[in-house]
Amino acid sequence: MSANNKIIELRDVSKRYGNKDVIKNLSLYVREGHILTLLGASGCGKTTILRLIAGIQDPDTGEIFLNGRMVVGKGVNVPPEKRRVGMVFQDYALFPHLNVFDNVGFGVRGDAAAKKRRVLELLEMVGLAGYEKQMPYLLSGGQQQRVALARALAPQPDILLLDEPFSNLDTGLRRQVRGEVRDILRANRTTAVFVTHDQEEALSLSDRIAVMFDGKLQQVDYPERLYNTPATPQIAEFMGEANFVPAQANGTRAQSPLGEVRLLGPMMGAVQLLIRPERIHIEAQGSSGAEARVLWREYYGRNQRIGVVLSDGTRLTISTDTQIAYSVGDTVRVSVFAPLTAFAAESFAASAH
Repeated sequence: MSANNKIIELRDVSKRYGNKDVIKNLSLYVREGHILTLLGASGCGKTTILRLIAGIQDPDTGEIFLNGRMVVGKGVNVPPEKRRVGMVFQDYALFPHLNVFDNVGFGVRGDAAAKKRRVLELLEMVGLAGYEKQMPYLLSGGQQQRVALARALAPQPDILLLDEPFSNLDTGLRRQVRGEVRDILRANRTTAVFVTHDQEEALSLSDRIAVMFDGKLQQVDYPERLYNTPATPQIAEFMGEANFVPAQANGTRAQSPLGEVRLLGPMMGAVQLLIRPERIHIEAQGSSGAEARVLWREYYGRNQRIGVVLSDGTRLTISTDTQIAYSVGDTVRVSVFAPLTAFAAESFAASAH
């Protein structure tokens, strides 16, 4: 198949629970071998989309296509077991009475020899070779997650759906297992839809991210573009820590409390600049940049966060390395790595409300 094929496509899909629209007129697609992440707060409709794709629930309106074949719409409703979709749940959902081998092999069809080959191949892939006879309760959370992934991949589904699969792991293990899962999906060119409310997970795991608020898609884009050039101030704040600084734009340049800065696109009039903390340069002394005073500092080992206030009262949060240990009250110079994204002041005010 071509990498441009739309393996999953939803067209004008809506779903209501009682009198509440959980999803409304949603259209979305995922290309072959890509990982799409649905990112949003709890209750925004992310898991409902997975359930509609899998066939666990039916939409009220709209059409769903998998591998170019309609599975829902116009009198068609293909049952879940015929959609070739695998699913990894938040709580792993392993069978407690079955060992690792039998958990992974549960959905594998064929003779005993073929099943054994497939299970052992998958356990090798997820780093659990030799664990065939272990019971789930003897495994760590990360190992249980890898067993759940192997079980979902065992029947060779066309599509894999992952519903907050790392939320039960502690921070360090979550990062490790997330990387392992990403590498396995990439190696198998698995088309996947991943649900999370964690921005770091979405940015590190995805080919594209679909940001959702209240059952509606706000922006679907590549991770770098969502982070650096979000469509709205609301998305900018949701995707990570953000400084907003007032400025006056005149084409591709703007006058701001930080001096003249370059813009990513031409703007005119009053704007708000989006400045990520890591895009601000701070130095203890020098003649360039705007003068500021350090208000607070947080040390994290590999980096530090510093709060400063400019002479006009503008406050900024900065993320930088730890080569210099700034102290509260220090006078510093700050400047920005340009060009920057800017929002029209009126759209910024509307988004804030």
